[in-house]
Amino acid sequence: MEFTIKEENGFKYIEEGEGEVLLLLHGLMGALSNWEEVILEFKDRYRVVIPMLPIYDLPLLTTGVKSLAKFVHKFVKFKKFQNVIVLGNSLGGHVGLVFVTSHPEFVKALVLTGSSGLYENSFGGSFPKRENYDFIKEKVEFTFYDPATATKELVDEVFETVNDRNKVIRILAMAKSAIRHNMSKDLHKIKLPVALIWGRNDRITPPEVADEFHNLLPNSELYWIDKCGHAPMMEQPAEFNQILNKVLEKIDNQ
Repeated sequence: MEFTIKEENGFKYIEEGEGEVLLLLHGLMGALSNWEEVILEFKDRYRVVIPMLPIYDLPLLTTGVKSLAKFVHKFVKFKKFQNVIVLGNSLGGHVGLVFVTSHPEFVKALVLTGSSGLYENSFGGSFPKRENYDFIKEKVEFTFYDPATATKELVDEVFETVNDRNKVIRILAMAKSAIRHNMSKDLHKIKLPVALIWGRNDRITPPEVADEFHNLLPNSELYWIDKCGHAPMMEQPAEFNQILNKVLEKIDNQ
């Protein structure tokens, strides 16, 4: 399904539905389509908003997690959002954590799935064979429990991205920034409710990462999805949405 991308004040974003704001933050290689099932499930009850993070547009020297968190802050202020529920996958979760740490006054709750911020086993800091389609296909398949989730369309998209010199330089800079920016000493400051929805077979941010987030975040709950890798909302969308429904009901009743 195609969603309309709005452009305003230098921001590009998708916005569907009415109600409380569900702000979705995509990962480093994540496309907006990764969230399609979440949008379809929740747009009747929530205002589902996905800003396009300017991963490829930042000056190289400021390409990092903190810059993306500042971008999210500017976007939230521009849209005059309050009591936002932030949902982030992978790098998007890390950006959400930095944003919430700096500006908790805008956020009602946080949902993390496969989030970086503590540890991640990413592309290993380089793309030694980025011109080799099969190598990239293998790397994309590694994201999921079931390799069939890595459709040809998805692999083609990643292959095209990593073979664009401007983009790949920024991807590597962003990945290094995420690895350097470890949040273990900051997580105790986050007092608002946090739900962790994790693939039990995630090889990029493995289950022990979810356990550590759960231990370090004072007001967190951890939910597991079996037979699922690093992007639960793509690989097991029905179960992911079911858990998210439960989480949102709990948040609304608090």
